[in-house]
Amino acid sequence: MRVSVLDVGSRTVRLVVADAAGGAPLPVHTAKWRLRLGERVEPGGPLDEDAVRHLVRAVDEAAATAERWGADEPLAFATAVVRDAPNRLDVLHAVRASTGVKLCTLPGELEAELTFLGARRWVGWQAGPLVLFDIGGGSLEVAFGRGRLPDFVASLPLGANRLTHEFLHDEDPPSPQALKALRRRVRHQLRDVAARIRWEGPRSAVATSRTFQQLARLTGEVPGRHGLFVPRRLERSALRRAKDRLALLPAAERARLPGISAPRAAQSLAGAVVGHTAMKLVGVKSADICPWAVREGILLRHIEEGAQWWAGVTRDLTDGEGRRRTGRVSLRVASS
Repeated sequence: MRVSVLDVGSRTVRLVVADAAGGAPLPVHTAKWRLRLGERVEPGGPLDEDAVRHLVRAVDEAAATAERWGADEPLAFATAVVRDAPNRLDVLHAVRASTGVKLCTLPGELEAELTFLGARRWVGWQAGPLVLFDIGGGSLEVAFGRGRLPDFVASLPLGANRLTHEFLHDEDPPSPQALKALRRRVRHQLRDVAARIRWEGPRSAVATSRTFQQLARLTGEVPGRHGLFVPRRLERSALRRAKDRLALLPAAERARLPGISAPRAAQSLAGAVVGHTAMKLVGVKSADICPWAVREGILLRHIEEGAQWWAGVTRDLTDGEGRRRTGRVSLRVASS
């Protein structure tokens, strides 16, 4: 069986085509299309006609690519940049009408649950009670669990692009006052979540997302070209030094640092502040960098529970599309 997942993020549309035989998703083809919706759209703002047109084109090309590689219609989802848009429904309808792809927006808590599943399968049961951090463009997902799925998940409006627009957009590099306000916001939003996870007592920590991967590279970990199976770890003390270094540099100079790509240079400082604050408040000194995240979680659930699982997810989301989660903390205790 060959299956594909399509992930519409704040910067790119990513396609993974995988063979699902044997209980593990084995990638046979990956592709991405650069959209930079996070630069075209204000956080929480509507997608304009130009942004929707680019999105439709990318989804259409991705669906055609999946078909060429022998996969059915992609399991397609969009993250916070579409989820938080006030014209979200119009965007989803436009994509479906033009491409036939049933793009949906996953609640942040479900993203956290699926990302946790992918991370758990990657690191294995030896990791024990596990805390997960995932920084996106619009939100931060946090999860904790002892088993296959998390016992507790949280989705917070602490994405690297969102916070850059809100706190670090006017000055480059930012002023000490702007950084202080950013740190205050992150601590306030994370306070209750961090207290809960400290009480749970995680044995291990993992970090996913491109933001954490680049920050780990900045702190001295090996480049991605060395492959997925090279262990990579992000030390909190090293991240603090990297954060302080980023704060002194304008975005153009950050882009020259190891691991920091030019498209993400502007938001790298906000990502470092969120990552360091989350690790410090939760009380973890290091986190393993995990290459599996939400896309792999979706593939795993599809393999284990069949096509009816995704059909149920999209049906439930369609029934509840009128509910929005913008601008507040979303928490829930996960169920397996």
